[in-house]
Amino acid sequence: MPFFAGGAFGLIVMGLWIFCLVDVITTVDGTTRNLPKMGWLLIVLLLPLIGSILWLVAGRPERVGGPYQGPRSRFPEYERPGRHVAQSPEDDAEFLRKCRERAEQQRKAAKPREES
Repeated sequence: MPFFAGGAFGLIVMGLWIFCLVDVITTVDGTTRNLPKMGWLLIVLLLPLIGSILWLVAGRPERVGGPYQGPRSRFPEYERPGRHVAQSPEDDAEFLRKCRERAEQQRKAAKPREES
């Protein structure tokens, strides 16, 4: 029985270690806490159990709003709340109609200046 308990503990530690290694590697540079990303990678690599626990407690970037929000975009302007995204073709058609009207107004305003 003690062999099984040791083997199960070893598997748990290995799973935690692999999870933390992948998490450190996929974390965006500059978002880690307390140390640079390479420092955390070395700690997790060299000290599997303690390094993994330290990473989860003191190094992993904080995620606002919950435990997981999905992958972060490299373009923060796309994550802005309230960003307009057309929900239907009618919304796009209205926008395009306004663009055409404005372009026509600009053409009419530029015509007298070209003729002078």
